[in-house]
Amino acid sequence: MLQARRDGWRSRAVYKLEQIDEKERILKPDMICVDLGAAPGGWCQYVGRKLKERARIIAVDLLPMDYLPAVEFIQGDFRDDDVIGQLQETLGEDRADLVMSDMAPNISGNKAIDQPRTMYLAELALDVCGRVLKPHGDFVCKMFQGQGTDAFVTDSRSKFQRVRVMKPKASRPGSREVYLVARNYQL
Repeated sequence: MLQARRDGWRSRAVYKLEQIDEKERILKPDMICVDLGAAPGGWCQYVGRKLKERARIIAVDLLPMDYLPAVEFIQGDFRDDDVIGQLQETLGEDRADLVMSDMAPNISGNKAIDQPRTMYLAELALDVCGRVLKPHGDFVCKMFQGQGTDAFVTDSRSKFQRVRVMKPKASRPGSREVYLVARNYQL
């Protein structure tokens, strides 16, 4: 976190997205990006800075988030249909080019509890893709390796042309944290 602060970022998660983008080239000028579980806003900040604010970024989180240029913020629980309705209303006639999620539940330390909660959030994020992602759009989602990840990857492969699981170098070496990068959404 100290390095992130020195570099002017809101969170160290920025380095993970940066490394994913270096390998996958998911960020493109003039794109529409939806960030689920966005607070404190590190990923939104990175997208805005990388694309020199030539992107429309819609951030959703339960927690408040300080203002960022080029970011439209919706405070609420994306599991709530009203919040998804707000997201769809904010998009208007547009659909997202990229849905990204760096969400994790509050970790209890008990794998039997934490793993299902994590996979539930990933599944919900994938469901949001069906509601807001344009054809051929992309999806990036944090998950933890363990029970449910194989089924989630298989489900993602039925919806996207190419699915890859990556562990950015910025992730802690002992962590089970990985990222699903799904490209070319097929309706």
